[in-house]
Amino acid sequence: MSEPSSKPNGNATINGNGAVPATVNGNPGPVKPQLYNPNRQLHRPQSNYHRRQRSNRNLCCCCCFWTILTLLAVSLVAAIIGAALYVLYRPHRPEFSVTNLRIAKMNLTTSSDSPSHLTTLFNLTLIAKNPNNHLIFFYEPFTVTVFSNSVAIGNGTLPSFESNKNNQTSVRSIVSGSMDLDTESLSSLRSGLKKQKGFPLEIQMDTKVNMKMESLKSKKVGFRVTCEGIRGTVPSAKSPSLASVINSECKVDLRIKIWKFSF
Repeated sequence: MSEPSSKPNGNATINGNGAVPATVNGNPGPVKPQLYNPNRQLHRPQSNYHRRQRSNRNLCCCCCFWTILTLLAVSLVAAIIGAALYVLYRPHRPEFSVTNLRIAKMNLTTSSDSPSHLTTLFNLTLIAKNPNNHLIFFYEPFTVTVFSNSVAIGNGTLPSFESNKNNQTSVRSIVSGSMDLDTESLSSLRSGLKKQKGFPLEIQMDTKVNMKMESLKSKKVGFRVTCEGIRGTVPSAKSPSLASVINSECKVDLRIKIWKFSF
């Protein structure tokens, strides 16, 4: 009995790693190379969490888009309504003018031992004019401040009143002050008192106002009146002096907000 030969068949081939490939019916089988790429990323199926997160982002973007679009549409409608009201009614700002300013007291005392002291007393008369045909103004009480060379020298109030369509209203106020002056304020005030044409005076009035047009009524808005170009003289001990208001001019600062219907 012959021993099996340990030598491989001459038709067999040895692969690179020294292993003999499998044979079929004495013939070598096909060799399938197996390549390995260490940089290849493995495919992992997306979880439900990631899908829900992406869906929430899309929903948020959609909501933001429609919110911005709605705000733009509302702003456009408000602008169209405002333009229509302006063309239809032609609203104008109210007008103010100072008709009389009587200086009853303007006493300035100085001392080396104590701060300089100022005592003032003014009688103010002014006219509020409403030039509108369809607009009514409702003024709350005014706070009045009188300045001279940027130094506040008196305070007072004006009562509340109603300014009807195409109407003029005369209002009066007593403005007074009693205060100590620092060095800078004293220097500024003395500089104005030395002017030959009289010391400059400025009147500032602040309040809030409602405006009504037909069935529309506004919210309360800030309102400031500043009157400049007034010249005053120091009164004598016996009689008050009359300030010059010929060149005076009053400017109105009015901020109108969005209208709303009044019920």
